[in-house]
Parts: sequence; structure tokens; C-alpha cells
Amino acid sequence: VQLQASGGGLVQAGGSLRLSCVASGRTFSHNVMGWFRQAPGKEREFVAAIRWDGISEYYGNSVKGRFTISRDNFKNTVYLQMNNLKPEDTAVYYCAAQEKTYGTISAPFDEYAYWGQGTLVTVSS
Repeated sequence: VQLQASGGGLVQAGGSLRLSCVASGRTFSHNVMGWFRQAPGKEREFVAAIRWDGISEYYGNSVKGRFTISRDNFKNTVYLQMNNLKPEDTAVYYCAAQEKTYGTISAPFDEYAYWGQGTLVTVSS
């Protein structure tokens, strides 16, 4: 099982990026998927999660109103649209999937059993 994240890069403050995470090896169409991030010297931070059917979403306070998570179960892919980026959004972004089917979108990171390798987002001021 592999989660492959992509779409990171360097962007100026106020700009946008769209991250993608493609899952291979199994389907996660019955599992919550999410995005987390970790900045240098800081702890891992929850960003967003989405229910298995895409109906419900949950966001961290620092990104609410600027980021949007979505998924395409036919493509086994989850996305993170990031708008109005700020320098404090600079981090490595990780996609993750829960092992438990029909889990909770507000679950902590230790409920996520599968993790991607991360993609670096750098926002310049």
C-alpha cells in the first residue's frame, strides 16, 4: 500500500497550490483520509480530513476558510486546495488514511495507519 503525495512547491504569499495524493495497493473508498503538516522544529499538525463519501470535511483552525479538501474515490485520490497561502503554511504536507472503515473525521493522527512520503510547500513573504 502506498500513498503518493505531489503538488508542493514554492509560492508567494497570497498564492495557491493544489496537492494531490494517489493511493495504490488498495482502495480507501470506505476510509477517512486526511492531510497533516509538519514545519521545521514543530510538531505534526492536523490540516484537514474528509469522510469516505466526501460528504463531510473537517479543518484545523489555522487553515479554515482557506483550504479545501476533496476526494475522488474512482481515482483513489484525495486533494488539498490551498488558497491565500501564508508564510506560516510552510511545511511538509503528508496525506494519510485511516485503517478503520467509516471512521471519524475528527480523529487524532494516531488513528491514521497509512502515510504518504510528504510534499514540501514553501510560502515566501
